[in-house]
This record gives sequence, C-alpha cells and structure tokens, in this order.
Amino acid sequence: MMVAMKWKLLLLAALPALAALLLSGLPGLNYTIRSMNAATQDNPKTTPTAVAVHLTEKTDGEGFPSQSAWQKAPAFRFDQDWKGESPDPLRATEVRLLWTPETLLLRFHCNYKNITVFPDARADGWRYELWDRDVAETFLQPDSSDPLVYREFEVSPNGFWIDLAVSHGKIEELHSGLRRRVVMDEKAKTWTAELAIPMKFLTTQFDPKAPWRVNFYRIEGEKELRFYSAWSPTYSPKPNFHVPSAFGTLVFQEPK
Repeated sequence: MMVAMKWKLLLLAALPALAALLLSGLPGLNYTIRSMNAATQDNPKTTPTAVAVHLTEKTDGEGFPSQSAWQKAPAFRFDQDWKGESPDPLRATEVRLLWTPETLLLRFHCNYKNITVFPDARADGWRYELWDRDVAETFLQPDSSDPLVYREFEVSPNGFWIDLAVSHGKIEELHSGLRRRVVMDEKAKTWTAELAIPMKFLTTQFDPKAPWRVNFYRIEGEKELRFYSAWSPTYSPKPNFHVPSAFGTLVFQEPK
C-alpha cells in the first residue's frame, strides 16, 4: 500500500514537467527554443555590417521613398545558403535600408525561379507560419543585452506579412502596424518588397549613434529541399535562421 502511494506521489510531482514538455511541441508556443544556437566552431568571428541611410526627402503618396531615395542607400547582396555555400544568382537578394526617427524602411529586391505563396491571409494580410512559403525576412535586435530577444518581420511575393516579438523561443504578434508595398515583375523574374516599420515598435528610444544587430534571409520553395539563404550565414547543421550569434551589425548614417 505504501509503495503504491509513493508511485502516485511521484507521478503527481512529474505532471507539471510532462505538461510543459507537451506544450513545448505545439506550434507557436515554443517557436525556436530548441534551435536558438550559440556560436558554432564553424562560425567565423566576424560578421557583416549593413548601413541604413537617413531619409531626408519626402515620401510618395503611399508613404514610401522614391526610387532616387532608395538609390542613396548602399545595396548589399546575398545568394548563398545558410551555410554560406551553394550560391544561386537566380535567387539573389538585394537589400537597402533607410531611416527616419519615426520609421525604419527596408527594400528587398528578389530574383526568383518559382513563386510559391499562400492563397489566404487575415484581412490585413497578416499570415501565421508565412515562412512555410516564399518569403524575405529580417531579424532586428536594437538591444543586444539579451541575445535571445529580437523582432522578426517577413513579407511574401503576394504582399502577405507577419511581425513577431521573439523572446527566448516564445513568440507573440507584435502589432507593429507595418506597411508594405510589393511589386512583381514576371518578365524579369523579380519581386520587390518595401517595408515601413514604425520605430516605436522596435525600440523605446531610437539613437542613430547606437548600432543594432540584424540579419536578412530568403526562403523559396514549397517542399524540401527548399532554398534557405542568409546574408550573414548561421552555419547550423540544418536550416536555422534563429542564431543570434550570427547576426551582423546595422549602423545608421547621414547621407553623403
């Protein structure tokens, strides 16, 4: 009788841990905790630097920079996979960044081989698990004091989007009010996405003198083997973008 009682007590004590383990396997509840890697032996100590240029011109009627304004921002290009290998120029991505004290602006210009997108989204275009189809992504980390806390933004070729606050493997919708504009050029096999992200959802006090951490990514394809591309390679054994130690640096500059 005493032995049976002890087993019951042990089982009751273990129930919270078992419940937590089961919950951690559900989508969205434990988004990245198993894959948020520290630096690996193959990960080089140096990471790239991106530059965002202060936008001093007026935006157009839709609230986006003119083409001439975008040209003042330096372009950086990547076409390699997440390991920094297997370059594919037909899937190259070019990124440019502009900033104002109120808004961070990003422009993805993407070459593609094929387009695979979801047909449905919320009324405002927000789509959970958007990463299961073609996307361009950025992870932004204004404050690197906690490397497991950052913001994630994705946009698809048909204009769907997602914004997430990521913290220690858990995610929640950021409700950032992100605005986007996407243009498809089927003849050139490119799609271009412009994003306008309110700065107040990125940092409580924007200081252009303080560098951020950042990375940029592309995913293309419906089924494996999909194309996983990273500006600053993560060098993980399997495709994994959630490697904060691989984030590059984002600096804010005045126009030259």
